[in-house]
Amino acid sequence: MYAMKYMNKQKCVERNEVRNVFKELQIMQGLEHPFLVNLWYSFQDEEDMFMVVDLLLGGDLRYHLQQNVRFQEGTVKLFICELVLALDYLQSRHIIHRDIKPDNILLDEHGHVHITDFNIATMLTKETQVTTIAGTKPYMAPEMFNSTKPIGYSFAVDWWSLGITAYELLRARRPYHIRSNTSTNEIAHVFKTATVMYPAAWSEEMVMLIKKLLETNPDKRFSQLKDIQDFPYLSDVNWNAVLQKRIMPEFIPTKGRLNCDPTFELEEMILESKPLHKKKKRLAKKEKDANKSNSSQVRASRSLFPRDPPIPHPAAPLTVRQPTHTIAFLNLQLGCFCFVLAETFLFYFL
Repeated sequence: MYAMKYMNKQKCVERNEVRNVFKELQIMQGLEHPFLVNLWYSFQDEEDMFMVVDLLLGGDLRYHLQQNVRFQEGTVKLFICELVLALDYLQSRHIIHRDIKPDNILLDEHGHVHITDFNIATMLTKETQVTTIAGTKPYMAPEMFNSTKPIGYSFAVDWWSLGITAYELLRARRPYHIRSNTSTNEIAHVFKTATVMYPAAWSEEMVMLIKKLLETNPDKRFSQLKDIQDFPYLSDVNWNAVLQKRIMPEFIPTKGRLNCDPTFELEEMILESKPLHKKKKRLAKKEKDANKSNSSQVRASRSLFPRDPPIPHPAAPLTVRQPTHTIAFLNLQLGCFCFVLAETFLFYFL
């Protein structure tokens, strides 16, 4: 089964998000890795754009934190190993994700991690740095807020975000008191004055690893796979086994449950002005009205597109990695995760 992300085209235009959507599509179509949420194909109809991706039934790490899951050190250690392999892969493709956080790390049914949401990712050309500011403030690296010299940053910002995430998974709180509404000047002051506290129950090796990831100087920060592999705490890791998912996680999501907040999903279905489960009836009515007015041309309700299309020009279906299994619809609009496992359920609310 697969998941489908859909975005209303009119809303994308109104929110000035069209460029980001196609940038995300452009980046994702060139990626395939065991610890990413991989894109299989994309298409659009007259109302929405769709991306068919891996289906991850384990929920995101934010959900499990909200459920008061206390991740053990062994679990977080494996998460770090899997995530650094994904970051190393992105780095080899010159990609900075810029939004690594628990919300954007999904678990599969076996408990392995997968990075998702490339909406604000960017490509880094050789011998240059990125200067645009993007991300979620509590997870953004200090160099992104440095006002004393020209702003510029590189791949190391993702590794800082990994350090913040690892700390939060272990302690259920972040190391710095920074919120989304904290001003840039306040954040810069926090990094200069705050002291990160590490619980005595953590192993000395884990503390040292997180300190290396949370080094405020990006030149000294762990930001390459070799840094991690050479670190004594991880020297005994079988990296081939990690990559092949042969190391079983200690935390496995509960099977037979949604692993997301059903109240939020139901509210999304009720409040959505043009919900997907009513599309069939909506498009049928539109086609009927068009026929009544003797329209010379009626657009097809579902036209498949290449992986990097301009919106107005439909093209032939993709043949690359095209799935042959049942597609499970995953409504990611406005950050909503809604798993619908059969078409009959989609139209249950008609």
